[in-house]
Amino acid sequence: MTANIPVAWMRRTFSMARRWPALTALLLGLLQVTAFPPLGWFPVGVLALAGLFLLLDEGTPGGGARTGFAFGVGLFGGGTYWLFTAIHGFGHAPVALALFLMAGLVALMSAWYALLGYVTRLWFSHPGRLRWLVVLPGGWVLVEWARSRAFTGFPWLTLGYTQVDTWLAGYAPVGGVYLVTLATAVCAGALAALVRADRQHWRWPAGLLVGVVGLGGCLVAVPWTHPDGKPLGVAIVQGAVPQDLKWSPAQRDATLALYRDLSKPVWGTPLVVWPEAALPVLAEEATPFLREQWSAASSQGSALLMGLLSYDLQGGSVRNGLLVLDTQRAPQWYFKRHLVPFGEYFPVPAKVREWMRLSSLAFVDLQPGVEGQPVPVAQGLPLAATICYEDAYGSDQLAPLTQAKLLVNVTNNAWYGDSSASHQHLQISRMRAIEAGRYLVRATSNGISVIVGPKGQVLARAPQFKPVVLRGEIVPYAGLTPYAWLGGDWAVLLLATAGVLAGVWHRPRS
Repeated sequence: MTANIPVAWMRRTFSMARRWPALTALLLGLLQVTAFPPLGWFPVGVLALAGLFLLLDEGTPGGGARTGFAFGVGLFGGGTYWLFTAIHGFGHAPVALALFLMAGLVALMSAWYALLGYVTRLWFSHPGRLRWLVVLPGGWVLVEWARSRAFTGFPWLTLGYTQVDTWLAGYAPVGGVYLVTLATAVCAGALAALVRADRQHWRWPAGLLVGVVGLGGCLVAVPWTHPDGKPLGVAIVQGAVPQDLKWSPAQRDATLALYRDLSKPVWGTPLVVWPEAALPVLAEEATPFLREQWSAASSQGSALLMGLLSYDLQGGSVRNGLLVLDTQRAPQWYFKRHLVPFGEYFPVPAKVREWMRLSSLAFVDLQPGVEGQPVPVAQGLPLAATICYEDAYGSDQLAPLTQAKLLVNVTNNAWYGDSSASHQHLQISRMRAIEAGRYLVRATSNGISVIVGPKGQVLARAPQFKPVVLRGEIVPYAGLTPYAWLGGDWAVLLLATAGVLAGVWHRPRS
């Protein structure tokens, strides 16, 4: 009797909400934002999606498109509000331009969900367990993967990230975040099927719901990778220089002194890590300072890793890099491959770029790093390195895992102020550790700097917005998870596509 109360409540609620599907979908999209950090109400990720699946039970293809679009507007409008801080507050773009760019992103992302709603009503208008449990979950995965790749991609607010602290995260080492998304969407479909089921047809969706969650719990316990070396001390130096002061010429010497002074007490720690673009200079402009820090570090047995911009003498461009100053090797560089559109490069016509220059806005593109860069090594430890935004692309980070025993990410989240962006980004980084089965060292400019274990657990965490050194230990890990061994997302994409095709094959013929 008690177990039927939530289902009965959902039936009554959606019976009323179905009268205003677009408005209800908008509210469901806003509600799903709460499944992501900082709130992290992970059950809402399933409930809100189940509600959207129920809304798509009725209406025309055009109505389905409007419903899907409204859900996307709620999700991305509420989940990426912090872009205004980055574009206007620190990027100094006019308010109108900032709002225009934000609206464009929200509309583009929402269009993918509009497509799903349209196709659902056009091809799969007949309700049934196949649609809720197979077709819609598969379609959801395909849409989320497509929006993460098309037009440079924007993988933020992917459904699977909401489950990083649940049993469903057990699917991540097997098929990455999109397999977690598929499992979550199947749970949402099962809940929708339960809401619509009569007394004779509730066992299948209930059993599937329990089975998906239970299997995830079993997978969490599987040791896909193994320790391969002794624990190693790490010190993360978080300077917390405000973004609006960082690149001021008057602040330059103070910033260099800050990182020098914070690092002095931890020389002797095997790995010392500074965040992305830690110093407000090009590497070529700070050669004496870098030599001084390398000498101080190596004399006491420390390897120094720092985010730094570098000028490419041959190409005449600037690259965003991670410089590794090891005790036994020449300087090594890793350069960021996946740049941030409208942040690190500007896909605009020449006339728009000229207007940006005349308006004192950023207008020069950084140069991306090439694929297949050598794996940097520090203290004999091969590193899988990423810089800021590119760690949102999980499948792009798998190649180094045949060698790398530790993940290192350097980030500058100061662009987003005191918003949910840093918390969302930390959740994304934790998923990368689970997928790889490796420890992660994450050094950020103003937080959230952390050391993460191979199951995604936060082992040490620095406070935000404070100059601080976070100390801890990591353990080198070796071996490949199934996700890394398979080489990316193709397996789960095939599974999702098969689910959609099964719905096409079995749908009623008129």
